[in-house]
Amino acid sequence: MTRERHALPRPLDAAALDQLALRYVERFATTRGKLADYLRRKVRERGWQGAPVDPAAVAERMAALGYVNDRAFAAMRAASLARRGFGARRVAQALHAAQIDAEDTAAALAELAEEPGAEAQPLRAALAFAKRRRFGPWAREAPDARLVERQVAAMIRAGHAHALARRIVTSPPGVPFEGEE
Repeated sequence: MTRERHALPRPLDAAALDQLALRYVERFATTRGKLADYLRRKVRERGWQGAPVDPAAVAERMAALGYVNDRAFAAMRAASLARRGFGARRVAQALHAAQIDAEDTAAALAELAEEPGAEAQPLRAALAFAKRRRFGPWAREAPDARLVERQVAAMIRAGHAHALARRIVTSPPGVPFEGEE
């Protein structure tokens, strides 16, 4: 039995790097930083031929052309995470991990805070997280002390305040949460 050998991909050049960038932004919502990291990885994997090109400059050019918009990405990601029940602290961490700068992160968090009913946003997000994970009022049975601590810790990692997390987790199962809309 013979093994087929795969031909090594051709090294990249400036035109191929632009094509890779265009293909990536057409398939994925991304940030300048994530796009530059992707392009750097491709250059490392395939090699380079020709005059050197900075992947960050390619990402900046894609942003200038309107294919990448960090502020729109931040707003979209922040709203999505808030709907899934993550707190503001966890949303900010996710935006930082996506290489969104502090200015765009602040704008996305401010946009969340300006939505109608934003004063209840932390409670809504915490309740959405608890409902999704079946904590507190959505649990099938009352948790033991160890499980309560684990559930509170999960809510804190999700970006919720300790007092609110404990109040939700220790709520009796099957009883609507006080303060729920």
